[in-house]
Amino acid sequence: MADALTLDGRAAIVTGAASGLGRAEALALAAAGARLILNDLPGTAVHEVAEEITAAGGQAVVCPGDAGEWSTGEQLVAAALGAYGRLDILVNNAGVLRDRMVFTMSAEEWDLVMRVHLRGHFVTTRFATAHWREQSKQAGRPGYGRIVNTSSEAFLLGSPGQPNYAAAKAGIAALTVTTARSCARYGVTANAICPRARTAMTADLMGPPPDAAVDPLDPRHVAPLVVYLASAAAAGINGEVFVVHGGVAAVMEPPSIRATFLAAENGSADGMWTLESVRRALGPMSAAPPRPAGFASEDTLALATETIGFAAPEGGAAG
Repeated sequence: MADALTLDGRAAIVTGAASGLGRAEALALAAAGARLILNDLPGTAVHEVAEEITAAGGQAVVCPGDAGEWSTGEQLVAAALGAYGRLDILVNNAGVLRDRMVFTMSAEEWDLVMRVHLRGHFVTTRFATAHWREQSKQAGRPGYGRIVNTSSEAFLLGSPGQPNYAAAKAGIAALTVTTARSCARYGVTANAICPRARTAMTADLMGPPPDAAVDPLDPRHVAPLVVYLASAAAAGINGEVFVVHGGVAAVMEPPSIRATFLAAENGSADGMWTLESVRRALGPMSAAPPRPAGFASEDTLALATETIGFAAPEGGAAG
């Protein structure tokens, strides 16, 4: 099992690696033996992470750029192949917030968040999976590819002040499952995490760290799950969505059917829907006390309440 957990010789791309979760994940991957390609917007911070990794005896190169740019996806894969001759792991973490209620949000605020999060995940995934598929076809057998995407509980809760962020994170969960199903034959797994962590992006929500010896919202507590999912030991885990923070991890169930209505049982002569048969079917549901949000899932709020940082889904980033 120890051999299955090591990442010695593996090459890993991490986006959003300059700070917060991306930095913690990059450092943990390097500590497990991976060689890193670090991506973030141009600046000194991402180079400082690379220097920290090399100072500890690891290997890291920087490939700066906007994660939402098509060319950045191409450059990241090329950087991995140029520096290390291989690519094994992709950790998508780059993100940005532009919180606002849906009725006051601008088109620019919507487009930016969707672009960085959802398009950013797609762009890197597109080029990494194309590389792994070609490798697999040339070898005539499955290869090795690991994708860890970053979703958020915001999409589960329907965070009111984050329509752009919640929609992007829901899209990332769907992209993860699609990638898992379409690329498993090539030896590629794709999973997503919904982390809670105290980062610059969530500082206003989470507040300062406690004086206690252990901060349950430290991004470092999320990184071990990411490393595990990137390892050979996790070959059987594919298409899953995890909530993770502190010492807690939960794997989400797929959506389930709450109730089924048949037109034939609600007055339809031919078994097809009519307006009257819809009224009969949904009338009792309409007359019942309103639910806070029918499709939202608040189950994760009960997980380790000391790490949540908020009491109810009233807006603000969940992770």
